[in-house]
Amino acid sequence: VHHLTEHLRPAQTLHSLLGVQPDSRRFVHDASQPLDVDVLIIDEASMVHLELMARVLEALPLTARLILLGDKDQLASVEAGSVLGDLCDHVPDRPYAPETCAWVQAATGQILPPQVRAGPTDTVSDLAQQVVMLRTSQRFGGAIAALAQAVNTGDAMAAWALLHAAGPTESREPGAPLALQQPQHAHALGDLALHGRAGAPGGYRSFLSLLKAGPAYDGVDGTEGVEDRQAWIRQLLRSFESFRVLSALREGTWGVTGLNKVIEQALAHAGLIRPGSLGGGWYEGRPVMVTRNDPALGVFNGDVGIALRNPRGSGTDVDALLRVWFLDGEQLRSVAASRLAAVETAWAMTVHKSQGSEFSHTALVLPDHGSAVLTRELVYTGLTRARRAFTLIAPNPEVFTQALQRRTRRTSGLGAVLAAT
Repeated sequence: VHHLTEHLRPAQTLHSLLGVQPDSRRFVHDASQPLDVDVLIIDEASMVHLELMARVLEALPLTARLILLGDKDQLASVEAGSVLGDLCDHVPDRPYAPETCAWVQAATGQILPPQVRAGPTDTVSDLAQQVVMLRTSQRFGGAIAALAQAVNTGDAMAAWALLHAAGPTESREPGAPLALQQPQHAHALGDLALHGRAGAPGGYRSFLSLLKAGPAYDGVDGTEGVEDRQAWIRQLLRSFESFRVLSALREGTWGVTGLNKVIEQALAHAGLIRPGSLGGGWYEGRPVMVTRNDPALGVFNGDVGIALRNPRGSGTDVDALLRVWFLDGEQLRSVAASRLAAVETAWAMTVHKSQGSEFSHTALVLPDHGSAVLTRELVYTGLTRARRAFTLIAPNPEVFTQALQRRTRRTSGLGAVLAAT
């Protein structure tokens, strides 16, 4: 394993790996110019749509190994196809042939349990021998895991029982994993965004308090000042990732657009931010999500950063005053705010955009009316972004029940091909 990790390259997006050609759906790497890889690991594979997966396979050398990691029950890509789901859905309950079981035992010393061993009359396939289902979540457990199971199976009665069993919000014990809030107006979300809730404190106040305090060393010159400021920026970005408001919809009072306005107003009223103070919607502490790939700037769709003042900047010019900082592992990078044309405020974000992320406390907001986009997979994806605490905001409880009864249906042709093989 150590030998393999020595040669592991830094993680990157598939578009970056394949080489985006500007103003084109083509990539630098294809069958005529394959990737220089022996093993390619794709994380969050449920988000990869059919066309992009086809481009990846075209660009892989014939000798390379492809490993797909992901949650088959999450939302699929917004574009055509649900590749990971189709691959996993065509694997039987008892998939492993005797030869596979013998190989696993020889390689690892582990004996596969009878419930996954194919019987004498069971049909097995080559695909089934390559699929491994992980059953234990490393992100969460307890009540959140139980709720995720109920949602994933469409058991609305069990899901409601778990949410109601948590008791009234005001009586929550510290560390209470689940909560249900049923506000009549979206403005009630302002208090949650400010303070968190009983049992799961925090909200965005801790992040903004850290922003207001600034780095411990206020100098900007010399090695000490630079290192201290960078440590503070890392702490800020990680603090922001501890809480997030997710919405099922983009537009409307209960959608991302409306919720971002409500949250901004609440934070501004508390004196924590000054929206629009620098023009064009910009202000210090504004969290933004990139909505379009820009390889020249090194930013890609889904990247989340924080706008911070340049300590050497002066005047009112946004370019001189603000830079947006991003964190990749331990590596910081920044871009002048004025160069980021395709960004949106990210106090609240859609469930689709949250895929691949996780937060200590996740608040999922459902609208007050039904919609075709509200599905079991959407609720499950939003819920499973939470590590320690989950709050469901459901002004109309029927919407939650209806969502659990509705499945996402994707037709790509891949399922039919797999079924015929």
